[in-house]
Amino acid sequence: MKDRFLRALNQQPVDKTPIWIMRQAGRYLPEYRATREKAGDFLTLCKTPELCCEVTMQPLKRFDLDAAIIFSDILTIPDAMGLGLSLQEKTGPVFSRPIKSFNEIKALPIPDPEQDLGYVMDAIRLSKKALNNKVPLIGFAGSPWTLAAYMVEGAGSRNFTKIKKLAYSNTEATHMLLTKLTESVTLYLEAQISAGADAIMIFDSWGGILSTDAYQIFSLNYMRLIIQKLAKYKIPTILFTKGGGLWLESIAETKCTAVGLDWTTDISVAKNLIGDKVALQGNLDPAIMLTTPEIIAEEAKKILDRFGRGSGHVFNLGHGITPEVPPENVEMLVSTVHSYSESFHGQES
Repeated sequence: MKDRFLRALNQQPVDKTPIWIMRQAGRYLPEYRATREKAGDFLTLCKTPELCCEVTMQPLKRFDLDAAIIFSDILTIPDAMGLGLSLQEKTGPVFSRPIKSFNEIKALPIPDPEQDLGYVMDAIRLSKKALNNKVPLIGFAGSPWTLAAYMVEGAGSRNFTKIKKLAYSNTEATHMLLTKLTESVTLYLEAQISAGADAIMIFDSWGGILSTDAYQIFSLNYMRLIIQKLAKYKIPTILFTKGGGLWLESIAETKCTAVGLDWTTDISVAKNLIGDKVALQGNLDPAIMLTTPEIIAEEAKKILDRFGRGSGHVFNLGHGITPEVPPENVEMLVSTVHSYSESFHGQES
């Protein structure tokens, strides 16, 4: 069933629970590491559409996954705004020109997705052709708050003191930055849809660092605006806030199609709270993928049991797969989800 993923997102009947994996095209695959070495570095790989297509397809050739996700990075927009992105092996993403003043925020351009980020659209077009309707293709972007956090901090952070200080002490500057990023993300995702993306995911990686009030003001309100703008395209939208388990009802009220869950949320609780409004995606702890095939199968079954009968569940990890995971463990997860979930679908006995 090639549209199993889209049907589950729309809470329509499926034959078995669909599965894809965040960062499924990544360093745990030896073929990915070979392609990255051929590219020379991560950003060159991201900006070469033919290679992006190649790594987007790699996990689909190995595993019976129900969706592909375009190979890219959430920081393409700040990079296109001129902040000087580099990806460093041990420290992760670093900006050579982080945001330090109100005037720098005012001067930020809104990237043209086809001109400044055209390599992503080209990668989507190539990947759609390579997929040949086998499974849907997911497009994605970082949330405005998450992008702002990286842009102000200049890199990843443990405490995010710079962006939090800005948010609480200079709301005008913060809202100007978030407004610009919301416009940029909306245009970017609209271009991805036009290029062929079948579903859209917004990664709010750092929404969970905020208090409840601040989350509503600085993160969720802006994601809601993006969801509203994308509604006219009538394709599924997945909203994922890492650490967002306390705010499930508010997230569901954005009118997104599905809510992504990290591993700290009990999926049965989430289903009881919001399962009539949205589909759910998740939520195996990524660390379990480092154990044995037997433990992986056992833990996957627990999540399927907790969700129970019916559609509206897309199986995934609660965050991205890590580089040390053996590919055979992914094979076990995919096969377990597909075989075990069949009894939860179909006619009631």
